[in-house]
Amino acid sequence: MQKITPFLWFDGKAEEAAIFYTSIFKNSKIKNIARYGDAGPGPKGTVMSTTFELEGQDFIALNGGPHFTFTPAISFFVSCETQQEVDDLWEKLSLGGEKNNCGWLRDKYGVSWQIIPTALGQMLHDKDAKKSNRVMKAMLQMKKIDIKTLQQAYEQGV
Repeated sequence: MQKITPFLWFDGKAEEAAIFYTSIFKNSKIKNIARYGDAGPGPKGTVMSTTFELEGQDFIALNGGPHFTFTPAISFFVSCETQQEVDDLWEKLSLGGEKNNCGWLRDKYGVSWQIIPTALGQMLHDKDAKKSNRVMKAMLQMKKIDIKTLQQAYEQGV
């Protein structure tokens, strides 16, 4: 068992969210579903929590009620190796949600994600400040991150 596990609070949609996320990410699965019993506080037999795994990372989703909601102050950073992976995750996770700037999106449950190609970090950390500044300027103009556009900015400027 991993030492630190993200614990997500939902208002009745914990199982639905877990199914949604595990359908998007490879190497993912629902591991456990716990249901409320006679002691409550939810109706007996309804989903209390579900444990699921995305790409080797465990998560717990709780149906805790309407008391708390998600904010972009916490997000999940997803490292992508290819533009195809960026495109695929961007479209699937943003379905019914909101596409924001610089690779950020909010899914239909209100959870924030950063869909970021690994190439972006490599270019931003280049020792040549002019190159990394051009990449930063290009990235700030984007919603979904486009590796080809970043590479053009890196190599010759935009």
